[in-house]
Amino acid sequence: MTTHQAAPSAGAGQAPEPAAFHGRSDTGDVRRHNEDSLLIDAALGLAAVADGMGGHWSGEIASAGALATLHASLSDTSAPHASTQDETEADPDATTVNQRWRHAAAVMRAITAANASLYAANQAHGHADGAGMGSTLTGVLLLPSLRSLISFHVGDSRLYRYRAGTLELLTRDQTAYQAALESGAPGALPPQNLLLQAVGPAPAVTPDVALHDCHAGDLLLLCSDGLHGWVPHAELARSLAEPDVPLEQACARLIALAKQHHSRDNITALLVRIQFPSPRVSV
Repeated sequence: MTTHQAAPSAGAGQAPEPAAFHGRSDTGDVRRHNEDSLLIDAALGLAAVADGMGGHWSGEIASAGALATLHASLSDTSAPHASTQDETEADPDATTVNQRWRHAAAVMRAITAANASLYAANQAHGHADGAGMGSTLTGVLLLPSLRSLISFHVGDSRLYRYRAGTLELLTRDQTAYQAALESGAPGALPPQNLLLQAVGPAPAVTPDVALHDCHAGDLLLLCSDGLHGWVPHAELARSLAEPDVPLEQACARLIALAKQHHSRDNITALLVRIQFPSPRVSV
């Protein structure tokens, strides 16, 4: 599933759109099917990637299904772009914190719905808990009027932010390998792709949800492990360092870079360039 819904173009005298988006997913040079999916709804300020698993076509169904349910749930919620100063004026008790976490709660509900949908499908096919199809799910919901974004994350797809010459990882891999690294446990490390949780196999899922400020010019990279699992961090940073490269070209370059490093997985790269003003600084 590759879905891209563009926002209306800004007319003369209008402010530019709050962000520019582009994503690309490639089967890669080894796999026969692409089990990755990506979602862009520029009008909603929503971008996400999902890496499915389950064998045969199940992985593709899982990743596409997780994104479809996420999108439907968030589309039923008031668009974040409608959250403006007028909202606070209408409710004198409203605060910026309340507005942000209202959207965070909507994201949590959407992920819960995505998990419930895939879990029900697994149960209908007779799979025990922990088995059947599943998917990673990593994305962002932009809040332009609040100059911030909400990130959400399940599994081992990743969200990076390139700002002022530095590439920073904003998510933590939910894998046994990462947990072993952090614990300092002795002995051999587990396989890097052994997930601690995914959307679908279990009746409940606990996503990592966080709030981040946004600066004009920030470049966000959402990607599957077919990219980040093969390309070193420093090379990803160099690839994103040119500020004026069109996002379509930058995505193609990232896919090519993964293939140069002999990625054996599906490869998905989704870029979001922030174009709304930076947070005001109090003096």
